[in-house]
Amino acid sequence: MMDKASRIYVAGHTGLIGSAVMHRLAQGGFTNVTAVPHSELELTDTLAVDRFFDSTLPEYVVLAAGRVGGIVENQTFPADFMNTNLAIQLNVLRAAHRAGVKKLILFASSCMYPRACPQPMAETALFSGYPEPTSLAYAVSKLAGMQMCLAYNQQYGEKRFIPVIPNSAFGPNDNFDLKSGHVLSALIRRFHEAKEAGASSVVLWGSGTPRREFIHADDIADACVALLEGDVTQLQFPLNLGTGKDVSIRELAETVAGVVGYTGKIEWDTSKPDGAPRKLLDSSRLLAFGWKPKIDFTEGLRSTYRWYLDQLAIEGTADEK
Repeated sequence: MMDKASRIYVAGHTGLIGSAVMHRLAQGGFTNVTAVPHSELELTDTLAVDRFFDSTLPEYVVLAAGRVGGIVENQTFPADFMNTNLAIQLNVLRAAHRAGVKKLILFASSCMYPRACPQPMAETALFSGYPEPTSLAYAVSKLAGMQMCLAYNQQYGEKRFIPVIPNSAFGPNDNFDLKSGHVLSALIRRFHEAKEAGASSVVLWGSGTPRREFIHADDIADACVALLEGDVTQLQFPLNLGTGKDVSIRELAETVAGVVGYTGKIEWDTSKPDGAPRKLLDSSRLLAFGWKPKIDFTEGLRSTYRWYLDQLAIEGTADEK
């Protein structure tokens, strides 16, 4: 069983989910957590990953590393998305199996589900149709990672590799780049910059009608630690990870504008793609395990915006020096 001194390796510890997992482990009193900067460990390098696992022998692994991005990034760099994510997953899972890890959590993606999928989306709907074309390369790479977890479990008669499927995550350490970020973080930045510039309107992509489910990274981290600590032998994998509530992109934009304090007009460029019409997860498997989300969506938005403002202040101070 996992204890406070267990050797834990978190890959992708500076990202949105990875940093939340690190924070949650620290809160839980876990004292033997390893996190290595990308500059010191290239996870696409097979030999480097093998050497790292041979020297550290982690007992538990959280694989939150990978290449992620919004619609523009997915459409511009599909080969990069596949190359990076497939290589990282292959290297880490293979090394973890060889090192005899007790449990590994891999974060897959709700993009894996068919574009036209019954809502809410149950895990049994995977592979029942064609994913959303605008994120196809990323979706296929994550499907491969999930299936690798299931294949290892099947071949070796164990349930050590746990693939979870979080819906759209947000929170501190999110990517606020307008080209590579996801919709929620991009909206925070767009409305903040529009407020600061006194812009009378902000033009957003699409119609605003697609619906999305958002989950705070801290809730994802709570689920992650619960799975590492708990008995998962009776669970059926993969596991959806969501709040059970969704909002339209139009509602999201209005809520974010309110949190940021932007009072101008919101316009919609319907010549731009919407993406999948709806992505709401059926998280009943994980709920039955005993986990449930705790963070209110609007309060989560407020705290994320406060974090974003803090980062701007830090960057501004650094620029002055």
